[in-house]
Amino acid sequence: MLQRTNGRLLITLLVVTGLAGTLNNNSVSQQERKVVLEQLKTGKKDLLNEIKDLSDKQLSYVSPSTGLSVRKCMFQAAQTEKTMWEILNNAVKGPANPEKRLIISFTDNDLVERVKEGKLSPPVDIIFKQANAPWNNITAAVTDFKDLRSDRIKYMRTSTEDLRNHVLQTSFGWIDCYQYILVITAETNRYIEQIKAIKSEKKFPRK
Repeated sequence: MLQRTNGRLLITLLVVTGLAGTLNNNSVSQQERKVVLEQLKTGKKDLLNEIKDLSDKQLSYVSPSTGLSVRKCMFQAAQTEKTMWEILNNAVKGPANPEKRLIISFTDNDLVERVKEGKLSPPVDIIFKQANAPWNNITAAVTDFKDLRSDRIKYMRTSTEDLRNHVLQTSFGWIDCYQYILVITAETNRYIEQIKAIKSEKKFPRK
C-alpha cells in the first residue's frame, strides 16, 4: 500500500513540475517554440489588420500589374493555411526519419528569407483559382483563417511532437516539420505584402 501511495505521489510531482512531459521529450526548444508562436500570432494580427474595414469596392479592386485583389489574396491565404497544415499533420503522424536531416540544405533563417523574397516557389501545389474558392464571401474565408491559425497557436504552445526529426520533401528540397511551420508563417507574410502593395497603388479606391 505504501509503495502504491509513493508511486502516485511521484507521478503527481512529475506532472506538477513538468518533468513527466520532458523525461523523453524530443520536442522543439523553448526558444524555437517562442519564435514560431511570435510569427504565428504576428502574421494573424497583421493580415487581419490589413483587410479590416475595407469596402467591397476596395476588396474587389484588381491590380493591373499582378491581377490580384485583396479578396483573392485573402482567399489564397486561407486556402494556403488549410492545405499546408494538412500536409504538416500527415507528416508528423508518420514515422520519424531523422536520417533525412543530413540532406537538409537550409538553415531556419535562410529558409524564411528565401520564401519572403520570393526566391523559393511554394512547397506544395497551392496554386489557387478564385473560382474554386470554398467560401461564398470573404467573411467566411477570414473566419476559417482565424480559427485555423488560433488552433495552430494552441498546438505550438503545448505540442511535444518531434518536429525536428520528422522531415518532409518539398518542391525546393527536404526540410523538417519545424521549418515547414516557419514556411507557413512566411507564406502568410507574403500575402500581407501583396495586400499592402495593392492598397498602395494610386488607383486603389479610397472607400
